[in-house]
Amino acid sequence: MTQYYRIADLLVAMDSFGRTVRQAEPYRIDNTDGIAPDIEIVSDYRSLKERQPHLSEDDCEYLTTGGCFYRGLVKHGGMMIHSSAVVMDGRAYLFSAPCGTGKSTHTKLWLKTFGERAQILNDDKPAVRLVDGKWYAYGTPWSGKYDININTRVPIGGICVLRRGEENKIEPFGGVPAIHALLEQTARLRTPEYMQAMLELIDKLLRDVPVWEMECNMEPEAAMLSHKVMSENAR
Repeated sequence: MTQYYRIADLLVAMDSFGRTVRQAEPYRIDNTDGIAPDIEIVSDYRSLKERQPHLSEDDCEYLTTGGCFYRGLVKHGGMMIHSSAVVMDGRAYLFSAPCGTGKSTHTKLWLKTFGERAQILNDDKPAVRLVDGKWYAYGTPWSGKYDININTRVPIGGICVLRRGEENKIEPFGGVPAIHALLEQTARLRTPEYMQAMLELIDKLLRDVPVWEMECNMEPEAAMLSHKVMSENAR
């Protein structure tokens, strides 16, 4: 049965099951007032299961619904970035990196260091969207195996691409290397139409939002440094 959800300020229609439904429950709405959905999610999880037989049907459904949402999101000035997003003092800070680099470990350092001032907005795939000239980060149901997310939107204070290092240092990040780094951590849609839209979004994001590259260890000082630099330079 089709259910309706409000995700990233968009009305989403989805007929799903299992993990997807459980993680989407905080976003479900009962009354759409007859408004047509902005995004309709039609999951082809069986096709993914055929290509990836080691995955469960539940996981295939979760992945394909996330992919459907992503394709719809691009049409509404947004994308999902593989990252862990932490909120502090009214700003969202996204830490992006390949799997296993330590992005979740870094945002957990924020929680440990700053206590209740910090919260995780989404620990895997927050949405970012340009609304009325301002970039916001949103929680989404596609929030990783631990399902850590909050159903809200927060202005973006900065985005940081993490690298492992012995010492902590953070520097501004831009140009072609930053474009490639962000493309690596989002869905690279293969059609020319979607790729053009994605490149335009990333270009706009880099112009509007401070983007950083950070080498860091796993000590609390890493969280203190990233917070100091990113918060002081948030726009």
